[in-house]
Amino acid sequence: MPNPRHRGAERRRQYQLVADRIRVLIEEEGLGPGARLPAERELAMKLGVSRPSLREALIALEIDGRVEIRVGSGVYVCTPPAGDGGATSSLGDSPAELMQARAVLEGAVIMLAAARVTAEGLRRLDEALAAMRAEHARGSKPIEADRRFHTCIAEMAGNSVLVDMVGALFDGRHSPIAARMSGEAESTREAWQVALGEHEAIYRALQARNPQVAAAALSRHLLASHGRWVGEADEMVVSGVADA
Repeated sequence: MPNPRHRGAERRRQYQLVADRIRVLIEEEGLGPGARLPAERELAMKLGVSRPSLREALIALEIDGRVEIRVGSGVYVCTPPAGDGGATSSLGDSPAELMQARAVLEGAVIMLAAARVTAEGLRRLDEALAAMRAEHARGSKPIEADRRFHTCIAEMAGNSVLVDMVGALFDGRHSPIAARMSGEAESTREAWQVALGEHEAIYRALQARNPQVAAAALSRHLLASHGRWVGEADEMVVSGVADA
């Protein structure tokens, strides 16, 4: 049974902890509204955190109204909004951790799916891919078709629990912090064109019924997605997945 002492306690995520440290730094260094924070690399070194973790923390602070990120200029302190409690809000799971979790889970799922490929499964996967192409051609972000593509792979694995898990991790992108980061990363047609090519490579590998090639294609796609969302994709190394 759960320990009653932990009931109602909220697990604080890494980006919240880093953001809270930035709040302390702002206060201790007397940085008022309009003051510019140190450059990203300098600030990451000062706090002893990775740059992707720092980026997530800064975006969380911007959503909370504590800083303003000006592309090409820097990060500036804002006047604390009314009711600011001094601690960073929970804005959903870390996008970097979501992508790592997807790499672990979907890397195993696609190996199973490649061993159980059927003509019907390939047809459904091809339909999802065609829907992605059509939405992209219309200038829309093919997010729902993208989700369907990944859950179709889990369906080919023949495990409904895995289908639900793949879908749930994909849906993590709709949290406030993930939506902000993915929205910026996927704002151009070029980014989606590259992603479409990655999905087509996954489809071809499954069509060839080659588990190793399929896993490698999926790994490249998720690493590239991590890079588009968070930056520094090489930090998301998952044993047995990134090296597939």
